[in-house]
Formats: sequence, C-alpha cells, structure tokens
Amino acid sequence: MRTYVIKRLMFMVFTMIVITMIAYTMMRVAPGDPTRAQFVGASESAGTLQQDRKETDIEQVLRTKYHLDKNPLVGYGYWLRDLVTRFDWGNSIVVDPGTPVMRVIADRLPVTLKLNIVAVTLVYACAIPIGIYSALRRKRLDDRIVTLLLFILYSLPAFWVGLLLLMFFTGDAKLSIFPVAGIRPDPYVVHGKGYWFVLWETAKHYVLPVVCLTYSGLAGLSRYMRVGILEVIRQDYIRTARAKGLSERVVILKHVLRNSLIPMVTIFAGLLPGMIAGSIVVEYIYSIPGMGSLSIKALASRDYPLMMAMFTIGSALSLLGILVSDLLYGVVDPRVSLE
Repeated sequence: MRTYVIKRLMFMVFTMIVITMIAYTMMRVAPGDPTRAQFVGASESAGTLQQDRKETDIEQVLRTKYHLDKNPLVGYGYWLRDLVTRFDWGNSIVVDPGTPVMRVIADRLPVTLKLNIVAVTLVYACAIPIGIYSALRRKRLDDRIVTLLLFILYSLPAFWVGLLLLMFFTGDAKLSIFPVAGIRPDPYVVHGKGYWFVLWETAKHYVLPVVCLTYSGLAGLSRYMRVGILEVIRQDYIRTARAKGLSERVVILKHVLRNSLIPMVTIFAGLLPGMIAGSIVVEYIYSIPGMGSLSIKALASRDYPLMMAMFTIGSALSLLGILVSDLLYGVVDPRVSLE
C-alpha cells in the first residue's frame, strides 16, 4: 500500500505541473489586463494627460513585478519558482491590491468550509437511509412517491430555489423567520446576550444556504444508494446469509450496506474541491463572503495570482479526493486490493 501511495503522489505532482501550466497559459492569453483594471474608474473620473501618464507608469511597474510583460511560459516559470522555493503564491493585484493571496483566501475559506461541511454531513446522513428505505420498498407506492419527490428536487435549479426561499421566509414575507443575507448576526443584535441566543441567531443564517446546498445532492446520492443496495441484495451471498437464519436487520446492516457504499465513496472524491471552492450561486444570492464570491471577483478582474492560487488548490484537492476514494475502496470492500 505504501508503494501504491508513493507512486500516486509522484504522478499527482507531474499532473499538477501540467494542469497549472495549461491554466496559467490560458489565463494569460485571455482578453483583459489586471494591472489596467485598477485604473478604469480613476481614468473615467480624471481623464487628464498627467493622470494618464502616471497610471501608465504604475501599470508598467506592476506588469514587470508580476512578470506579465514576459511570455506566458516564462511567467509560469517565475510563478512556479516562487511557489516551490518560497511557498509564495504572490499578492492580489485587483481584488485586494498588495495583500498576500493566501491571506485573502484565509479570510474567506472558513465561511465556505462551515457551510459545506454542514451541507455534506446532512446529505450523507439523509441520503443513505432514504436510499436503503427506497430499495427495500422497491416498486411499492411509498417508493414511487419518494422517487417522484427526489426527482423533482433534483430538477430544481439552485438559484430559483434560493430566490423562492428569500421571498417566502425573509424580509417582508409573512413567514419572516430567517435573515436576508450574511453568515453571522449583526453585533448589536447579539451584544450582551447569552451563548444559546448567539448560537440560535447564527444558526438562522445557515438554514437557507444549507438547504440550497443540500437538496440536490440529497436527491442524487439517495438514488445512487438505492441502486447500490438493489445490486448487492441480489447476490448469492445475501441469499446464503438469509438462509442461515440471520435477521433482515443484520443482513442489511452487516452484509448489504457495506458492499453497496462503493458508489458513495466514488462520489466523495468530488466533494473535497467543491467544499473549498464553494457555491457561486448560493453565496451570491445570500451575500455570503466565501470562496464562491471570491472566485467571481478574481475572474472578473483577471487577478492572476489569486486565480492561480484558487485553481491550484482546487486541482490538488480533486486529485487528493480521487486518491482518498481509491484508498477507501479497500476499506469498504475487502475484495479490492490496492496492490
């Protein structure tokens, strides 16, 4: 197993170099200039020759500093050198000028992690029991009803559900239960209050975003779980277990459940980058200062250092998630050998 992991890690390093090189080159050849984006508003308001010359000089200094005046492959070489030798991701050019990229990400990352950890936990905690129940009640009325409801949930777009929840449960709505935006209560609301009051006010900010992040994944994962259960439950060793006189509860929990988790483990590989990247739609609708909204700002302003950092982290987590899921195959199914 150790040899397998070492080989995979070495291959991951090579893959990351190729991925980041392609990403950097594509960003550099795309239209737009982050150094010029800083002066668009100022140029429109000032418009003087002296102001334009000053901005042009600053722009040239910034282009030299961030190696934007060089060939994209040469610029990538400088970026990779700084990352490997000094673990320096560079500074933000437009979103937060002069601030180290990792500090900008560190300010947003905890918000996205909290939201997605809660959402993923709820998805798996609900999808597995629903999938088991639906498989055991196959082709019965309750299974058909559950299937219909799940397909309806799966087909609903997140932006539409998010806006509906805002209309019915926030602001001036009759059921104004939850706050309109943000991820934490206003300081003046919780000032001097007890721990449980603060916890309740904070939890109310999480309800609607978590619902939007959860319902679609719940519908999809429960279907995968149902299919896995139905595939395993027809196997010969399950009939043998029943023939031995084991109770249906023991057969399902001990023999069927574990062997039907492989699809769930496979899907888990894609959750790591998603948990870090955040949901652009949900964070935009609820004005949440997370990684999703940060990625939109970085992309719109062509903030190359920030875009490269976010893309590199996401790619590394994708590869790591695939490795973790491959390792978990051997835990879930003893018949799978990593050697």
